[in-house]
Amino acid sequence: MEREWFLPFKVLGLGIWMLIATSCSATLSPSGVNYEVVALIAIKTGLHDPYNVLENWDVNSVDPCSWRMVTCSPDGYVSALGLPSQSLSGTLSPGIGNLTNLQSVLLQNNAISGHIPAEIGKLERLQTLDLSNNKFNGDIPSTLGDLRNLNYLRLNNNSLSGQIPESLSKVDGLTLVDVSFNNLSGRPPKLPARTFKVIGNPLICGQSSENNCSVIYPEPLSFPPDAGKDAGAKKHHVAIAFGASFGALFLIIILVSLIWWRYRRNQQIFFDLNDNYDPEVCLGHLRRYTYKELRTATDHFNSKNILGRGGFGIVYKGSLNDGTIVAVKRLKDYNAAGGEIQFQTEVEMISLAVHRNLLRLWGFCSTENERLLVYPYMPNGSVASRLKDHVHGRPVLDWSRRKRIALGTARGLVYLHEQCDPKIIHRDVKAANILLDEDFEAVVGDFGLAKLLDHRESHVSTAVRGTVGHIAPEYLSTGQSSEKTDVFGFGILLLELITGQKAVDFGRGANQKGVILDWVKTLHQEGKLNLMVDKDLKNNFDRVELEEMVQVALLCTQFNPSHRPKMSEVLRMLEGDGLAEKWEASQRNDTPRYRTHENTPQRYSDFIEESSLIVEAMELSGPR
Repeated sequence: MEREWFLPFKVLGLGIWMLIATSCSATLSPSGVNYEVVALIAIKTGLHDPYNVLENWDVNSVDPCSWRMVTCSPDGYVSALGLPSQSLSGTLSPGIGNLTNLQSVLLQNNAISGHIPAEIGKLERLQTLDLSNNKFNGDIPSTLGDLRNLNYLRLNNNSLSGQIPESLSKVDGLTLVDVSFNNLSGRPPKLPARTFKVIGNPLICGQSSENNCSVIYPEPLSFPPDAGKDAGAKKHHVAIAFGASFGALFLIIILVSLIWWRYRRNQQIFFDLNDNYDPEVCLGHLRRYTYKELRTATDHFNSKNILGRGGFGIVYKGSLNDGTIVAVKRLKDYNAAGGEIQFQTEVEMISLAVHRNLLRLWGFCSTENERLLVYPYMPNGSVASRLKDHVHGRPVLDWSRRKRIALGTARGLVYLHEQCDPKIIHRDVKAANILLDEDFEAVVGDFGLAKLLDHRESHVSTAVRGTVGHIAPEYLSTGQSSEKTDVFGFGILLLELITGQKAVDFGRGANQKGVILDWVKTLHQEGKLNLMVDKDLKNNFDRVELEEMVQVALLCTQFNPSHRPKMSEVLRMLEGDGLAEKWEASQRNDTPRYRTHENTPQRYSDFIEESSLIVEAMELSGPR
């Protein structure tokens, strides 16, 4: 009878599917209906998707785990929904409440409007909820207080009104709550969060810039109020007693803190976690793997499973117990200078950056002697590894795929530079670090060299790290990197895609080309673009697109970083908007120089030869 009840729904269409989406649990019915599919289709229907990023969300599918922007747990349930910065609008369906295994929801930087569904409060396992920088309105649902596993809640930069729910004070594991820049009112509740941001709510903080309530921390102690002016003597005695008690308590706290600090140091625990730390879950939706689990997955780190090598470690192909294929990066010399920093940087940065064109970190393993990172396996390897591959006599990366790779990489870098807060500099953009998924979509990998850059700073200074031939001139000369350093690296990547050559091709005999940038500049000045195109393409390319891509590459690789475009401008130019104006302006600049002394190099190879820091530049990363 139950089977007969559900069969009609398979033919009545999406409208009735949406009706049951708000009342059914995320399980498979006897008729084969997957209610997680129903819930996701309801979400898709409520959203306006101008760029079809949800194109492969198919109502007839029984398994959503292969859909874009959807992550599943090893047991096959949807565990993460990551749709940040996808130009989505519309509303968020209440059907999201049926994805009962969700641990992470990332919908920031879109234009989604309407109310936040109260049904989100059903997601008992939810740890990260980021709806920031949208157009949500109405009240913050009090049901969010039912999310007892919630760590991170970001609702900032919306149009929310009403009071901040008192129910959130019951969520003990909160680390961050950000409700800034809304229209909220009333007195904020006392939350157990380490960071509580409410700035930009005039009815709470007032309109004066002097009334700074940007960060509210929980009060560790509550002091008694005054009993009145006529109770001075009593207050005096109470104050003495309280002071003595507080002093003793303070000494105890200091002593316990020192003991705990020494214990933590000896145990080499690398994350500062809250008291409710679960060893199986860490940093939002990331999974903490055991060393034994990853050793077994890689067949004891068998050399036959090596996917790539880099300065900080080796990447292995692995198969988990449930059959999931992964890439495991095993860091070497983690106790040496930079090793532990590398691990912390990758884990923290990648966990914050979620985008379809960025490599997603699934989890990590941290023991006394090992540091490992776990990523999804990219079946098509890296751009560098596929540039010379052929199938039936044709290059695997034809011209259309190369252009798609350029666009996808640009979108990933735009997200890192202009949509992350704080922004992230990759510092080693090259073909070997651009991975290819099953559809040959570009996925920017290897954030091991990434450095956070606060919006108040223009650059960060570090020892030069990267790969010779991809490092920007100012970085070589001064050690200063900025987002314009990545723009330079992206320009070199474009030249790699166009020519099929490595950035530095020394020692090639009669065909030696030296530094690719100098070679391309010369051919461009001589009007010989056909000589720089990868011969494997056999003239199967669009000549107008070639000219445009070369111009974009040369704009990105100008020696003066201030004259290079931002990545968002680069993306627009690749999409056909504004290139002519930028190119004309660059020609008027007449080879801009960022240094003024007479011996300014005219060729990129001269920067490499004269740099006193190049001895520290090395290939730190390879394909995963």
